[in-house]
Amino acid sequence: MKVTRVPVDPGPAAWNELLEPAPVREPLGEHRTADWVIVGAGFAGLSAARRLSELNPGQSIVVLEASQVASGPAGRNSGFMIDVPHDLSSSDYGGNTDKDRREIRLNRAGIEYALNLCKQFGASDETMSLSGKVNGAITDRGVKHNDAYAQHLDNLKEPYERLDARAMHELTGTHCYVDGLFTPGTAMIQPALYIRTLAAGIESNRVSLHENSPVIELKRQGSSWQAHTQKGSVIAPKVILCVNGHLQSFGFLKRQLMHVFTYASMTRQMRPDEIASLGGQSTWGITPADPLGTTVRRVSGTGGDRLLIRNRATFDPSMQVNDARIKDVAPTHDKSFRDRFPMLPQLDMEFRWGGRLCLTRNNVSVFGEIEKGLFSACCQNGLGTVKGTISGKLAAELACEVSSDLLNDLLVSAEPTKLPPEPIASVGATTVLRWGEFRAGREL
Repeated sequence: MKVTRVPVDPGPAAWNELLEPAPVREPLGEHRTADWVIVGAGFAGLSAARRLSELNPGQSIVVLEASQVASGPAGRNSGFMIDVPHDLSSSDYGGNTDKDRREIRLNRAGIEYALNLCKQFGASDETMSLSGKVNGAITDRGVKHNDAYAQHLDNLKEPYERLDARAMHELTGTHCYVDGLFTPGTAMIQPALYIRTLAAGIESNRVSLHENSPVIELKRQGSSWQAHTQKGSVIAPKVILCVNGHLQSFGFLKRQLMHVFTYASMTRQMRPDEIASLGGQSTWGITPADPLGTTVRRVSGTGGDRLLIRNRATFDPSMQVNDARIKDVAPTHDKSFRDRFPMLPQLDMEFRWGGRLCLTRNNVSVFGEIEKGLFSACCQNGLGTVKGTISGKLAAELACEVSSDLLNDLLVSAEPTKLPPEPIASVGATTVLRWGEFRAGREL
């Protein structure tokens, strides 16, 4: 099958830009054989590679990355590994209780695996921290969202703590938040640092990672698969696709995946006087009480003290947007920032970028053996950090015929439901997004 598109990411991957330049890995430039091929070196792909190397000592694994490690979606998210329900299409992030319990088990297993990998590879404290996160509310409507989410957590018997306006001010330094809902199980990561650490940790004489090696054709060759790049190819009996929404570029699930871009901006490094003016704690993360509101993070570490704003979403079936889109959303980011941090009038944005999400209408992943010897760990529904980690690990186990209750939890997922034909799908999705952002009001 010819691959119809290769990934295109608008703007810089800011988390990666904060770090020292990474060593360059050579593109695949030869024709070779291997025991395994993994397409994609993000959370899913690198987790799959690590698990395969644990299960199959001595076997060769080739990982093909279309761009550079941590410069694609893995370095463009906001760095939340969330354990509790977080369905972006729901008004209170929750869904069916039994399904949510399965999701919690899977998410926590993903966080645990990521923490273990950090320990194995000697990651710094900045890389990953089990610090929890807060749903922040600015308006009465936002508080009602938190009330509904709290009720859902009560039904699931999950712990949380409500924070009043004073507690939110002590945490963030801003007076804009009137309510918060803290859940303790979320891990916060510096996503580019995490991905770089994992990539360096798995490389060996058995595991090779090639950057700037997008797969342009994937085809059957006897009982094996052959993955072609621009300058080489690999033949292996089994392939794991960890390409999220680009699964569709490989010819699968037409009219079943929704491709969405979200957008973020990160400030320059704060000066000491600006840090003093802001106050609050040095690191925290806030997801919006309204799913279409604004995510905010304060980070302190490599690259200094900074603030991140993420909001706005666009439906883009082409999986590509140009830099003009970044300019279009910039005023919204700037307004959201000034509304929250009026004490920092001179703190400008240094980085602006977009990142790809893949969603399904019924909030299910695309996981399993989609053809003989070809496995998918794709479509993470906006939670690529944690769902990518666990789906990559479990895809490796499925391919190695290692059974578990967690694997069964993931295998029970339904098929993604069909989308309406174009242009109805684009018009409908865009209308839903714009209406949701309008209703979010000051939560945006």
